[in-house]
Amino acid sequence: MNTQIRGMNVAIRNAGDAISMAQVAEGGLSAMNDMLQRMRELAIQASNAPNSTGSGAVSGGDIQKLSNEYEQLGKELNRMLSATQFNGESILRTTTDYTFQVGANAGAENQITIGSADISLDGDAAFSGVAAGGASSGLVTSAASGNIALISALDGALSAVNGRRATLGALQSRFENTISYLRTAVENQSQARSRIMDADFAQETANLSRTQILQQAGTAMIAQANQLPQNVLRLLQS
Repeated sequence: MNTQIRGMNVAIRNAGDAISMAQVAEGGLSAMNDMLQRMRELAIQASNAPNSTGSGAVSGGDIQKLSNEYEQLGKELNRMLSATQFNGESILRTTTDYTFQVGANAGAENQITIGSADISLDGDAAFSGVAAGGASSGLVTSAASGNIALISALDGALSAVNGRRATLGALQSRFENTISYLRTAVENQSQARSRIMDADFAQETANLSRTQILQQAGTAMIAQANQLPQNVLRLLQS
């Protein structure tokens, strides 16, 4: 029973680590969502007719400023992929599945896995296309209408990011429920162990008292038996 309790306490810490990992990933994904939203705003602004001359060519000054910001955001997206780390690993750019032991015993039913597909953006075509394209070329500066296609691509990247955020939110909730269950189980096991130990202590105390009483009674009988010949002798002498 003590082994189970100690094992469940370790499992609680493991589930806590999983929640911490999910929170780190969520922080990175949230920042990426904000950057993608800003890139989308820039693409919409660059697609607007007033940014074009009468011939349809983009007016150079304004569109270049928008493109510079767009490009820097694309570079930051790529940096965030590697910079979002947990325990030294870039969890948003990984092919590794992370399995957490959340029970006191062996078996798949005591494990929860955060798969690479649940957390990683590495290899996601929609996201990678936007991040790589933004970092290398920025906005289309030859014609405002050329940026309209970027809006659709950015929507795909946002969908990829928010899909992982939703999955991580569900996993985090699952780990929190697991911790709640384990804490209840630890409390119940501890109470059961305490009742058993208390019952054993009470029984042993009763046994000790019984033994002491028997010993005292035996000692008294021996003392009386030793006095009996002397009492008989006194009676005869009298």
